Amino acid sequence: MTLLAVERIKLRSTRSPWWCALAATVVSVGFAALIAGTREDAEFTATVASTQYGYDLGVAVIMVLAALSVTTEYRFGTMRTTFQAVPRRTPALLAKTAVVALLALAIGEVSAFGSWFAATLLQPRADLALDSGADWITVSGVGVLYALVAVIAVAVGTLLRHGAGTIALLLVYAFAAEKLVRIVPGVGENIHQWLPLNVARKFLTGTGGSNARAHGAGPVSLSTAPLDQGWALAYFAAVAFGLLAVAITVAKNRDA
Repeated sequence: MTLLAVERIKLRSTRSPWWCALAATVVSVGFAALIAGTREDAEFTATVASTQYGYDLGVAVIMVLAALSVTTEYRFGTMRTTFQAVPRRTPALLAKTAVVALLALAIGEVSAFGSWFAATLLQPRADLALDSGADWITVSGVGVLYALVAVIAVAVGTLLRHGAGTIALLLVYAFAAEKLVRIVPGVGENIHQWLPLNVARKFLTGTGGSNARAHGAGPVSLSTAPLDQGWALAYFAAVAFGLLAVAITVAKNRDA
């Protein structure tokens, strides 16, 4: 508990987590409000799924927040002090990851339900009630996804120890790499269906149960992952914690 308290104090004592939390919430809720407020025609009917189209933007902000939580310590040398106080290093890194992941979870839930609420205000005639399991997963699952994304970002930051490099790598992967894999002749689609963020989207959207429109309609298409929602979450979590295990092993065997 002492390590968790220390990491919580570290996180609260800098401005970047607060700005990132605000940015993630504003872009997610703002995007939902923009879609709901400007698209009301026969071709677009707001659904629970459409209220969460801004979650991708929030993922990017969470990546930045989580990456900075660890790379900033390497930059200013405070990680060396932390490891001197906790020579085994594993508890310190796990505590940091837990605190950042919990913050990301809270940001995700606030953003997701805020987006849903904004859409219900702007399109009161649309069927946006959370009356099925698919609807609840689509909204409440965003926080879970953000938490696991934070674990990945902390792991990558621990491996690279460089803020700009870590953020660049994470954002390029999130916004370009997985999409570019699809154009590889022959095997691109087969590889893409198992890539982490594509599988994570399967957890949120499933087979489109919270989206009354046609498959793939709207700005975000359904995932091509072959797993069901439960296994998709397990797969994404395994990737996140597997990468964290690698990062901790590397951190234990090199100079701080």
